[in-house]
Amino acid sequence: MILTVTPNPSLDRTYEVPSLDRGEVIRATGERMDPGGKGVNVSRAVAAAGRRTIAVLPLGGAPGALVAELLDAQGIEVAPVPVAGATRSNIALAESDGVLTKINAPGPELSPDEQELLLETVREQSRDADWIACCGSLPRGLAPSWYAEVVARAHAGGARIALDTSGRALLEALRERPDVVKPNAEELAEAVGRPLATVGDAVKAAEELREMGARTVLASLGADGQLLVEDAGTWFASARVDVVRSNVGAGDSSLAGFLIAGGRGPAALASAVAHGAAAVQLPGSVMPTPGDLDPAAVTVTAQVPVDRELKEPAS
Repeated sequence: MILTVTPNPSLDRTYEVPSLDRGEVIRATGERMDPGGKGVNVSRAVAAAGRRTIAVLPLGGAPGALVAELLDAQGIEVAPVPVAGATRSNIALAESDGVLTKINAPGPELSPDEQELLLETVREQSRDADWIACCGSLPRGLAPSWYAEVVARAHAGGARIALDTSGRALLEALRERPDVVKPNAEELAEAVGRPLATVGDAVKAAEELREMGARTVLASLGADGQLLVEDAGTWFASARVDVVRSNVGAGDSSLAGFLIAGGRGPAALASAVAHGAAAVQLPGSVMPTPGDLDPAAVTVTAQVPVDRELKEPAS
């Protein structure tokens, strides 16, 4: 079982539009409404793969009730933490050329009692978990050290924990040695305080995160592929993608694929890339099922192309 923790979940509305023109009336060609938040998306991807998952998340107001209803309809067990504020609603505009514009609301502010209840719910639900995946931004009220507290409590209970966050929350958590961290290129550059122009730059940055406490670094480099840096070695993987429809949740699907495959080694990296590549070819934040995956399109190598320039350099 994979337990996910999403401190700042959302109700996500995605509209497919031909193009985004400011000041004009834009007619959508398609729309979706999904439960959102990075941890929620990991649970959705795990469930789509036929595996059991429990989603721990604070929920409030009508949007929170709808998030729980949508997750239940997808066969995902929800461990809700009732909060006074309403769960946030986000909007994503997906253009036909693959460009995505997102409008994310801040979300409710959690009281001290709600914060403690969230931690206690994670503890109660993690007894049978193979992995705990803590993902996304922190809502108002939670200190940047909150994820560090979750990692410490998880390790005290004997659980493995994967962390997908950024900024100070990531840096604070590194001191507790999370088992896996999953930054994208921009988050990786921010963590080490310098731009990344090549795959080799990303490798060095990932190694620095390990020196700072991360046991394993799974780094998403967008269209360039993914890196895995761990004790056993370093691998680079990429996949052929025919058509990009939406990258909403693709990184979360990738993390789910990595954890489903054991969370270690090149086979888990291949699973991560296959899940991410399948996700970007689906509309909105639809998560791939096993039938959507194309393992043959994935290439994994220990011969990391360190001199390759990134198509999307991170500053």
